[in-house]
Amino acid sequence: MTDFKACLAPDRGQPAHAIHLVDPSSHDDWLKQQPARHRAMLTAQRFRPTPFASAILPGEDAESWSVVSSVANVAALSPWCLARLAETLPEGTYRLAGQEPGPAMLGWLLGQYRFERYRKEDGVGARVLLTGEPQRIDATLREAAATVRVRDLVNTGAGDLGPAELEAAVGAVGQAHGARLTVTQGRELERGYPMIHTVGRAATAQRGPRLIELDWGRDDHSRVAIVGKGVCFDTGGLDIKTSGAMRLMKKDMGGAAHALALAQMVMAARLPVRLHLLIPAVENAVGSDAFRPGDVLRSRKGLTVENTNTDAEGRLILADALTRAVEEKPALLLDFATLTGAARVALGPDLPPLFANDDALAAELTDAGSAEADPLWRMPLWDAYDDMLKSDVADMVNAAEGPFAGAITAALFLRRFVPADIAWAHMDVFAWRPAAKPGRPKGGDAYGLRAAWRVLQNRYSA
Repeated sequence: MTDFKACLAPDRGQPAHAIHLVDPSSHDDWLKQQPARHRAMLTAQRFRPTPFASAILPGEDAESWSVVSSVANVAALSPWCLARLAETLPEGTYRLAGQEPGPAMLGWLLGQYRFERYRKEDGVGARVLLTGEPQRIDATLREAAATVRVRDLVNTGAGDLGPAELEAAVGAVGQAHGARLTVTQGRELERGYPMIHTVGRAATAQRGPRLIELDWGRDDHSRVAIVGKGVCFDTGGLDIKTSGAMRLMKKDMGGAAHALALAQMVMAARLPVRLHLLIPAVENAVGSDAFRPGDVLRSRKGLTVENTNTDAEGRLILADALTRAVEEKPALLLDFATLTGAARVALGPDLPPLFANDDALAAELTDAGSAEADPLWRMPLWDAYDDMLKSDVADMVNAAEGPFAGAITAALFLRRFVPADIAWAHMDVFAWRPAAKPGRPKGGDAYGLRAAWRVLQNRYSA
C-alpha cells in the first residue's frame, strides 16, 4: 500500500502538473478559453463533462502537460471527485488550478489504496497533491488511515483473522496511543458474558471467544462507548448458511473493524473523551459443542433468550457487550454491526440503516452523513414490533418468526439491553463494496464511519 503521508504536501510553489476542474455548467465557457491545440486534443480524446471524465492537455514541452477533469460541482467538491485521477494518473506532483482540494483530498488518498497481503501489484509511485491548506492534511490522513483499517481487516481471510488476531489488532492500536487493553475469555467469559461464550464455544481453542476492551482518556471527560460486532467467521452455526451466503462471512467482523477505526481516530486526534471500546470476538462454528435452536441462553443482564436461529448470533454477543458498556454509564453509546440481511434488502449495500433511541443524536448522525458524503438512513425502533420477540419459555427470542422487519426487530432486541436514559445509536453496516467506485475498490469498506466521527468532533472537540 502507498504511504499516504507522501501523497499530500503543502503548496510552496513547487513544480506540479495542473488539474483543471470543470462541471456541466462551466465546461463550455472553459472550453472557449482554451487554445486551439487543447480543443483539438479534447476532441480527439472525446472529453465531455460526464462523471469522472478526464483528459490530458499538452504543454509547451514534454514535462509541462496538465489535466482536465469533470466533477459534479466545481464550487462544492465531494470527497470522491479526485479519486479516479488518483487511480489513473502517473506518479508525480499535482495541484488544482485556481482552488483548493478541501474534502477531495480524502479520495485522492483512498484512490491510491491497495490491499496487498496476498498479492503484490505492480503499481506506480505516489501521486502527490499540493494544498494551500496544510492544516487539513493531518485530519485527512487520520480519516484515510481509519478507512484503510476497516478495509484491511475486512479483506483479510478468516484463516488469518480469528478472535486472537482481532485481539492483537486492537492491542496494537491501543498500545500506539497508550490505551489499556483488557481481554476476558475462558471461564471468566463463561461466567460474566455467557452469550458471547455460548456463541463462540464450538470454535477450536486457538479461536476461542473473548471480549476485547480498550480504555483511554481522562476520567473527568465525557465517557463515550463504541461497540463492534466481531464475528470473525459466521457459518450460521447449526442453522448453517448456504455456500453462497457463507462466501463473504469473513466480513462479519466488519462492525468490529468500524468500531476500532473510530476509536483509532478518537485517540489519534486526542479528542477529550473517556473512550471505552468493546469488541465481542467469536467464530460462529459448527461442532459438537455448538449451541442449538431451542436452547435458552442467560445474558449478562440476566434476561433469558430463547435461541430460535443460530444464524442470529451477532445480536447475542452484542447484547452482552452493550450490557458491559452501559454499566459505566456513558454519555454516548454507538454500535456498529454487520447484523442483518434484511438491512441490505431494505436499503442496499451503500446506505446503512441507523437506529437510535434519541432524536437529537439521530439528527446529528444523519446530518453529518450528508455533510461528509457518508450517508445514513434512520429507521424506526417501532414499538409495536416488540411483540415479535415474545417467547413461550424465556424473556425473549433472538430472531422473530417470518420475513418481516428483520432489521427493525434486530435493533429492538439490542434496545432491550440499553437503558432509555443513555443516548444510543446502532448502525447496521454492510462493510463490503460489491462493485468498485472511484476511490472505493470492490471489497471491504467503511460506511457511516466519517459520519460518526464528525458527530464526535462536533460534540467533544476542545
